[in-house]
Amino acid sequence: MSSRLRAALVAATATALVVPVLTAPARAAGTPSPPRTGFERTHGERWTTQPEEQQLLATVDRQNDRTSVERIGTTDQGRPLQLVSIGSGHRTAATVLLVCSQHGNEPSGREACLSTIRDLSYGQDERTRSLRSHTRFLVIPTANPDGRAADTRGNSDGVDVNRDHIALETAEARAMAAVMRDHRPDVIYDLHEYGATPPYYDKDLFDLWPRNLNTHDKVHTESELLSGDHVRPAAEGDGHSTGTYGIWTDPATGDPLKQTAGDGQERILRNASGVKHSAGLLIESRVDPLTDAEKEDEALNNRRRVASQQSALQGLFTYAKDRAGPLRSATAEARRAGYADRGPVYLGGADNEPAEPSEIIADPPCGYALEPAQYADVRDELALHGVTVRRDGAGAFVPLRQSMRALVPLLLDERATYHLTNARPVPDC
Repeated sequence: MSSRLRAALVAATATALVVPVLTAPARAAGTPSPPRTGFERTHGERWTTQPEEQQLLATVDRQNDRTSVERIGTTDQGRPLQLVSIGSGHRTAATVLLVCSQHGNEPSGREACLSTIRDLSYGQDERTRSLRSHTRFLVIPTANPDGRAADTRGNSDGVDVNRDHIALETAEARAMAAVMRDHRPDVIYDLHEYGATPPYYDKDLFDLWPRNLNTHDKVHTESELLSGDHVRPAAEGDGHSTGTYGIWTDPATGDPLKQTAGDGQERILRNASGVKHSAGLLIESRVDPLTDAEKEDEALNNRRRVASQQSALQGLFTYAKDRAGPLRSATAEARRAGYADRGPVYLGGADNEPAEPSEIIADPPCGYALEPAQYADVRDELALHGVTVRRDGAGAFVPLRQSMRALVPLLLDERATYHLTNARPVPDC
């Protein structure tokens, strides 16, 4: 723990901790008044309700030519899944996708996303105008509306949406897959919360990049730079401690003790983003109170949770602006690589854990053949993933020579942990 942070926590124990919350930006004369979230209006005493979210989004959409809101799906309980688009449509702009509240009982990231939508839409200061001109922002403000309404981790069927980015069985994951396919974001930033285990696992914020071994090297590098050079320094600059998600550390030395989460499984959005050639970052804010003052005042704790997410977002925004060129170059190279790559495909392992020999397809086939019944079962999912398919009578052939080369075996090879069907490998074309 840094001396500055320790001093801040000591002071917070003695006095009420004042945590800044982003407020609606000042407006120029004659411009509409920016809306505020329910969370802001109550100073953190409660979370923004769904009707309040819908009203805020409708107001932003109506009052801003630079912002649009569209419905991208509907949950099983009839709630809208929505995508907010803000900023530059220029072909050289980097595209950043924020995915908020995949887990319905983790609301602080959603609050940071809602205030960010408002601030980016209305802000007229030089930095905000520059952000809008250099970056295209896509935001899914509530990725699991039914879970948020019920304050549950899963959706209305109890399914963890963040374990459904391969099978695409839920309306929520299907909507996100379509956004990833159609907009090809350069960065996917996934906002969550976690419960601390002091003293080994209790930072204000944890983050983690795609660990899946099928992530292109340059995309993996950009993801680590996003974390280490931008998001963590921004959070730490505001007094928040940071660490690597899933890694317990020795409180005395900071050395890693064990890993409890954060593997390379492809069905998690953090890893799916890497396999699909987007730099990615999972962010996790601490739910538990940090001080006696926060224990006594739930609103104070809530404000700190949201403020830490907002601080980390500032690092993301700086990264997207400063590294737009290298980022876009990395994602473009990754999307082209599958047409020429003849290397292995990994069914397991992670960037910190080598794959076992049984988890490596060392000599991948030319493609996979699907019988008619198989193709009928999985064609919608293949289309949502953006996989190229060649019809073969009533069946289909899925070549590996395509942008989604590494994804194809993860979907169709019977050796893959989360495969959709047992397609027949075709050795030669």
